[in-house]
Amino acid sequence: MAYTKFGEIMRVLRIQHHEVMGDIANLLGVSTPFLSAVENGKKNVPNEWFDILSDHYSLTDEQVAEMRNAAENSRNQIKIPLSKSVSYQREVALQFARSFDGIDEETAEKIMLLLKGG
Repeated sequence: MAYTKFGEIMRVLRIQHHEVMGDIANLLGVSTPFLSAVENGKKNVPNEWFDILSDHYSLTDEQVAEMRNAAENSRNQIKIPLSKSVSYQREVALQFARSFDGIDEETAEKIMLLLKGG
């Protein structure tokens, strides 16, 4: 079974605290299959989980930041709200979405430089 970085962090925390997946699923108010899907990267990590897990495991700010970063990097889908965008912004977002699967590493690096203002 392939875990995401977020899934690895969760697994380590469960093992350290002698808990099973069902225990944490109950804590988070979700089913065990849903928690498994999140840990495997098939579902995104719900934002409300961070406070619950932080309280439950008494995590430091650094640990929560690491968990948030891991969750962000594990995302399988990103939503871009377009309701306040202007026409050219919509066109850029839609063209990017249509072209995304065909972007090679060199093009990705160029886009990153452009977006970072370089």
